[in-house]
Amino acid sequence: MGAIDAITHELITECNDKYINAQSVCALLSKIALLHTDIPVTLIMDNARYQHCELVKNFAKELNIELLFLPSYSPNLNIIERLWKWVKKDCLYCKYYEKFGAFKKAINLSLAKVGSQEYKNEFDSFLNLKFQTFSKPQYMTV
Repeated sequence: MGAIDAITHELITECNDKYINAQSVCALLSKIALLHTDIPVTLIMDNARYQHCELVKNFAKELNIELLFLPSYSPNLNIIERLWKWVKKDCLYCKYYEKFGAFKKAINLSLAKVGSQEYKNEFDSFLNLKFQTFSKPQYMTV
């Protein structure tokens, strides 16, 4: 699980070998709060139950982190989803890992590329704030 700064592309991750749950979301919130004590933080999240629960909401409030929840089924509005797509392409497509440790290492190496100068132009091209908009939406009745 991770969070990416929409402007600087700084990546903060919370990794584990188990399931993502409310406690792991709170661990990620703690990391974000420690790194950003001097500025207000708004975290854009999807509507997964473990992100939308009272434990997470109350913990974020304690840390002075604003949570902004996207509408259901709109991953295109969250730039972290663009990063996850890139990670899958970089270390999963057409690749087989015999051992879990090798798989985990490949993901970590892929995530390490986010801050590197070598990949800066590539990340800048798809981790941007450009979203498709519609000037004249068309409605169709069914």
